[in-house]
Amino acid sequence: MRYKYLIILSIVAFVAFLCSPTSGFASILGSAQDFAVLGATTVTSTGSTTIYGDVGLYPGPSITGFAIPPANTVIEGPGSTGLINGPGLVTGTIYISHAVAQQAQLDAFAAYDSLSTEPFTSDLTGHDLGTSGTLPIGTLTPGVYKFDSTAQLNGTLTLDAQNDPGARFVFLIGSALTTASASSVDVINGGPNNEVYWLTGSAATLGSSTVFAGNILSYSGISLDPTAKILCGRAFSRTASVTLAGDNVISNDNSAEDFGSERLDFGSYGFSGGSGGSDTTPVPEPSTMLLLGLGSVATAFIRGRRIAS
Repeated sequence: MRYKYLIILSIVAFVAFLCSPTSGFASILGSAQDFAVLGATTVTSTGSTTIYGDVGLYPGPSITGFAIPPANTVIEGPGSTGLINGPGLVTGTIYISHAVAQQAQLDAFAAYDSLSTEPFTSDLTGHDLGTSGTLPIGTLTPGVYKFDSTAQLNGTLTLDAQNDPGARFVFLIGSALTTASASSVDVINGGPNNEVYWLTGSAATLGSSTVFAGNILSYSGISLDPTAKILCGRAFSRTASVTLAGDNVISNDNSAEDFGSERLDFGSYGFSGGSGGSDTTPVPEPSTMLLLGLGSVATAFIRGRRIAS
């Protein structure tokens, strides 16, 4: 009898392992998952920028525009020349010329190298992303999308994850990524483990008031014009700078800013798509609900067997 109980509990534990939520960002970004911004030469901020997550620079040597301790936590490596004071705030830790930032850079661009070899599912060269522009494409489903040279975002691009918990969107951009002012990327019908990556062969520039989603892995510099935001994403420059022109927000955690701006991106919350949602009531993920159900069934079965005995 005891063996039967052990078998049941083993099955429940095995299913729990299979269905347990794992972050897609974590699986490919390694230690870089904790960072919202990574730069190689400089990270510069103007105005009241807020970063949700860590900020790293390697090799550096200095970061400009973020408040000095105790307003922010700063850890410096041997090559650092320090933090130049400003109004910017970081919820995590600022690493300047430090081994932690170096490892994050290595992990981030191991991911870059891996993603860049994935076979593309659609060639969008010659199209603009969003609702306006040249041959515009307003909605995309999960896949790997290729641009031979530049990619331009005009208007709103909707990424429909189609309720797939493993949905991944990868954009392989031969040179630069540019967004028009007030453009946006919306992720709908998604979950906490969905992944969005923007790989650029040169620079990335987000126009003013752009509201962006996804991880930008840029071979060279990244610039955010005034009031541009990256919600549910990151800005990683492999060889150059990250420049924040003023009052920007970058968040690697959807709970930090998205709900306040009524976005419907990643996360297991009570949004069902569309726009202007405001319900932030947590809803159990399918894996959690399945586990609870199996646990209840197993408990009832064991109790029944005990009574019968």
